[in-house]
Amino acid sequence: MKTKKHIINIAITLVVAFLYFYIFLPPLNVNAIEFWTFILLIYAFYLVLSLFSFVGYASLKGNIRTIKLSKAFKGMFLVIPGVIALIIIVNFILSPVFNSKSYANRITITQGKKFEEEVKEVDFNKVPLLDKNSTSKIGDRVMGEMTDLVSQFTVSNLYTQINYNDKIVRVTPLEYDGIIKYFTNRGNGITGYIVVDSVTGTAELVRLDEGMVYMPSAMFNEDLDRKLRFSYPTEIFGEANFELDNDGNPYWIVPTIKYSGFGLKEEISGVVILDPITGDSKKYDVDEVPSWVDHVYSAELIMEQVNDWGLYNNGFLNSIFGQKNVVATTEGYNYLIQDDDVYLYTGITSVASDESNLGFILTNMRTKETNYYLIPGAEEFSAMASAEGQVQQMSYTSTFPLLINLNGKATYLVSLKDNAGLVKMYGFVDVQNYQKVVVTDANEGILKARDNYLKNSGANVSNDKIEETIKIKSISPCYIDGNTYYYIESDKNKRYRVSIKVDEYRLPFIKVGEQITVVHNDSDSVMEIIELK
Repeated sequence: MKTKKHIINIAITLVVAFLYFYIFLPPLNVNAIEFWTFILLIYAFYLVLSLFSFVGYASLKGNIRTIKLSKAFKGMFLVIPGVIALIIIVNFILSPVFNSKSYANRITITQGKKFEEEVKEVDFNKVPLLDKNSTSKIGDRVMGEMTDLVSQFTVSNLYTQINYNDKIVRVTPLEYDGIIKYFTNRGNGITGYIVVDSVTGTAELVRLDEGMVYMPSAMFNEDLDRKLRFSYPTEIFGEANFELDNDGNPYWIVPTIKYSGFGLKEEISGVVILDPITGDSKKYDVDEVPSWVDHVYSAELIMEQVNDWGLYNNGFLNSIFGQKNVVATTEGYNYLIQDDDVYLYTGITSVASDESNLGFILTNMRTKETNYYLIPGAEEFSAMASAEGQVQQMSYTSTFPLLINLNGKATYLVSLKDNAGLVKMYGFVDVQNYQKVVVTDANEGILKARDNYLKNSGANVSNDKIEETIKIKSISPCYIDGNTYYYIESDKNKRYRVSIKVDEYRLPFIKVGEQITVVHNDSDSVMEIIELK
């Protein structure tokens, strides 16, 4: 009788273990905390089940008063706390208290390079002017126009920043809009994804000939996480990114993780690339990942490793007491595009200072190659506040800055958005002096904003110039952001703008009907006059 109950208990426990594994998908890897949670919960379930069987069997025999806990159940109070204690002890031994140098060396950071030599002069055709929130609003609007899809699918909030055939875009897949929509549409799969140009704001929904099957919103064996777990039961997975290859084919890019001890000192061991249409997948070592892949390392992991480098470089005790040369990343980050790769940018600041940066890092998100540029200057949030202060009456909010090489100098570029999340103005802020800031209406374009900033800084504008003689049909002065501008319309209905700084002694006396020779940039809207002849 006891043997039969023992076999039944084991069978029930195995069924529960399978259901737990199927639902929660823990990695079968001893370095993962999820694995030990799984093992201990199943062990505890089996012991509790055995106890109830023992109690039931004893009561049938009339020995309920003499019941004693079985040795196995007593083991619950020894084995489970013992395993938890072992995990704590091992992790303490492998912690920064005793291994600060290994934590500091999680990432190799190259120092001493010059920003203006290593970072190319900004190409405004490759600058992601839209942040994720603005991109999301554009993507939702595109989806709303697809009447045959909007009632069945929703837009994922992934919006991965990638370099797609030399274009800076964010891509995100559609997802099933709930359980019922999954069952009614799973036969064809998810037949599209959205691409939003981060420079121009143009967006399109790309329709696929074959639908994507393995998705986060799918169920049962078509669920992306379940497909990955059953294909790679021992791997610990990071967050999946949605990317496109050079032919526009969608893929899931999923990093695999290795730990020291139990969940300590995370590092990327490889990448699984999974085709969401066929389910075919392949694991690559980190140094063999195809060049079209942009995201191998997550921004959060890069920031964590850089912070460990800054915190423990001079030992654990120094990180707490002396804090000599202890630095940390600023709270935010952004992405830059260079040489067909996506780079993470964030500032480096002293732990004793919250208002200035010592410099900043650029990290290749595919290779983890990291450079530290020592350029003391304004901390990013100070630059954001400075740009917002220029239009405080508008209550615009600034995006986290992009760091660019403008005219050989490190410069912050921000977008100023209204309450609806729409970009209304562009702002340029001098990194080393955040009081030097110029904002320009976004309708005038990013090149116009650049020219305004360079002229305000006394630099030469490098646009193509046009010289022509015009006859003034109308001229109106306007006071903007502390500067006087004159808006001119010619007899040929062309529109121009000129700052008082171009010729403060002549401009106030120009009259309607007068002919003047000007030099201006080429523009489809309002042309900026940069010289009076």
